[in-house]
Amino acid sequence: MRKHYEFTSESVSEGHPDKVSDRISDEIVDLFFKESVKDGMSPWDVRVAAETLTTTNKVVIAGETRGSDKITNAMIEDVTRAAIKDIGYEQAGFHWENADIDILLHAQSVDIAQGVDDGTGLHAEEGAGDQGIMFGYACSETPDLMPAPVYYSHKILERLAKARKLEGKTQLGPDSKSQVTVRYEDGKPVGASAIVLSTQHLDADMCSEDVAALVKPYIYEELPEGWITDETIWHINPTGKFVIGGPDGDSGLTGRKIIVDTYGGAAPHGGGAFSGKDPTKVDRSAAYAARYLAKNIVAAGISDWVNIQLSYAIGVANPTSIYVDMGGKGKVSEAELENVIRKVMDLTPRGIREHLNLNTPIYARTAAYGHFGRTPDNEGGFSWEKTDLVDAIKAVL
Repeated sequence: MRKHYEFTSESVSEGHPDKVSDRISDEIVDLFFKESVKDGMSPWDVRVAAETLTTTNKVVIAGETRGSDKITNAMIEDVTRAAIKDIGYEQAGFHWENADIDILLHAQSVDIAQGVDDGTGLHAEEGAGDQGIMFGYACSETPDLMPAPVYYSHKILERLAKARKLEGKTQLGPDSKSQVTVRYEDGKPVGASAIVLSTQHLDADMCSEDVAALVKPYIYEELPEGWITDETIWHINPTGKFVIGGPDGDSGLTGRKIIVDTYGGAAPHGGGAFSGKDPTKVDRSAAYAARYLAKNIVAAGISDWVNIQLSYAIGVANPTSIYVDMGGKGKVSEAELENVIRKVMDLTPRGIREHLNLNTPIYARTAAYGHFGRTPDNEGGFSWEKTDLVDAIKAVL
């Protein structure tokens, strides 16, 4: 890897139209887990693959599900409106109360189910919900073992959302984007070369300079001390006014911000989106497992960074391959670490769901500000961010 360079990543807020769509899709996953278990159904039998389109005062939800018969379209509409309200949309072009909502969900295909359900098809174990490749990455650049550019891009937008929703900065709208260019010296992040922020503002009289005066203190607050200098290039609302935002300004789709969701381009992505999918879909659960393993490897001091690839075949339980890359600079070989991974975690879909406790309604909170680099919570959310596998890895080594 190069020692001296610049690298850029972006983030988008919870009010970005694609993220509104992600949030609605994940609210539906949570709803099916909550209500199906309440109705006496096993969480292992819940299936959801929900896709959402948002545009001017319109929401269209499509996909396939399996869950309690008591889940109605009215319930799905209620959680959709509640999500839009929580994000903050009460605007003429997109309003939580007035938006028209079309629900086009149908039962899961029996052809897919036969390869996934426990004890069916050709395999006695629960198989993967699809074929595909998934990546997990971790590095020592930040406290949460994430690449610095995407980590601080997220932090800036989280801080603005807090200011908007909890600290009375009602001039700010829900829709915003950030981008941070980080300067690296000797392979370490040392400063911000450029900061780009575009944020919706509800006061139409504000200009770019007004917005900059409002948001710059929060950006200084989130970046490490000394990272912003006189040489840092700023672009705050560079096009001028940004009053029309969210799904009224641009349509949104579930799964269209997969690089924002993961590592900001600093590591590979398998291509599959996360939001709207229950954890039988290895696009989601195996990507979480790969991140969990990568984070624990770095936390164990084995390498400053690690990239892990897993691959699966639909209907087959065990991964078809495990690949580890540390640039040849780990304290053990990549091949040895691949064997360690097989011993410390069951990477079948069922094994991942059990180990990370994924059969729970924890998904709506993942829809914005990244699925990785987050703090595990008491309800089981972000369990893949724990570093509780360090001792097991060291013991096997």
